[in-house]
Amino acid sequence: MAAPNPARRTQGERRASSHQLILDAAVASLVEDGYAGATTVTIQGRAGVSRGRLLHHFPSRSALLVAAAQHLAVERLIDTETWPHAHTTGSERIDRAVEQLWETFRQPYFWAAMELWTAARTDEALRAELLPEERRLGLAIQHVVASMFGPVHSGHPAFEDLRELLFTSMRGVALTYAIDPRDPATDPHLALWRRTAHSMLGGRD
Repeated sequence: MAAPNPARRTQGERRASSHQLILDAAVASLVEDGYAGATTVTIQGRAGVSRGRLLHHFPSRSALLVAAAQHLAVERLIDTETWPHAHTTGSERIDRAVEQLWETFRQPYFWAAMELWTAARTDEALRAELLPEERRLGLAIQHVVASMFGPVHSGHPAFEDLRELLFTSMRGVALTYAIDPRDPATDPHLALWRRTAHSMLGGRD
């Protein structure tokens, strides 16, 4: 009797592999080609799958691009939850959390999301796909940001206001990098965000 082929994959494994390939290709296309260039034909070519396989997983371009951006964001959240500085406390914890949060606005997910947000302004179908997913993702992000700062700081009465302030400010500053690339680690806003966080959280230990 012939031994089973250990390299042979099940149908479910092949489907999962195709799904991952398509999502990865869509993310790369969004970041590198922009929304207009991230067509289903381009993504299909990047992923190396058939048209039928792509449509089996994602029946519309909007659904595919939104799923790709959300997929990348979730991967980033998982990485953030294993943050190596989680043992820090006091003022150092605040500084590291601000730096980590700023780093998330330098990731491919941010640019993929901005491509979708901009397109959704005039694309009703895309907006309908994107809005509920962004709301769900927003809740997960809130949990992760609270973990970054730790239970002492995230329990401060001003924490929610600080979180929103940092998010809106960092998003705005990050967008300027689209036309003015520079070293984000030396951005003068970083010191301002740290000072603001210390001020609003009252220097809790």
